[in-house]
Amino acid sequence: MARYTGPKTKIARKFAAPIFGDDKNFERRKNQPPGQHGPNKRRNAKKSEYAIQLTEKQKAKYTYGILERQFSNMYKKAVRAKGVTGEVLLQLCESRLDNVVFRLGYAKTRSGARQLVSHRHVTVNGELVNIPSYILKDGDVIAIREKSKSLEVIADSLAGKSNYDWLQFNDEKQSGTFISAPERMQIPEDIKEQLIVELYSK
Repeated sequence: MARYTGPKTKIARKFAAPIFGDDKNFERRKNQPPGQHGPNKRRNAKKSEYAIQLTEKQKAKYTYGILERQFSNMYKKAVRAKGVTGEVLLQLCESRLDNVVFRLGYAKTRSGARQLVSHRHVTVNGELVNIPSYILKDGDVIAIREKSKSLEVIADSLAGKSNYDWLQFNDEKQSGTFISAPERMQIPEDIKEQLIVELYSK
């Protein structure tokens, strides 16, 4: 399965949540499920427990832009780690380099952040890293390489960046420090991680 590159509003409407960020089209049609023929009785029928769990997993995968094999491997890693499996899974998702580049404000979307990383615009502790799935460790310093700091897309994105307690941004150097993986309450995504754990536990 390749990474999804189709209409994002359609997927957001499927989950009834703006999982890709601000979307004017979604806000206008958020109460309508995807499909050109309007509400479908079968589609609106009561979902089974499995369907609800599967939907939540798909929602998390689309939100973070992670493929099935990657997500499955992250779950296995979360199971082996100390702590609540569901929370650890989300912490691993948040610790990915592409997600942190997005959270620091270098890109307006996770797909944009993934592109910055893949195109070798991002450094970790002074070294170029072009692997979006790279898992950051406490104290890692993330920055845009010197040659890329003048990119207009980065400057525009930084102008509207948000602040997170688990990340520290240096305005003078335009670099960010990954202090530690966030606690569940610090992760703003509306994902019911326990349903994902129940699905994988079957």
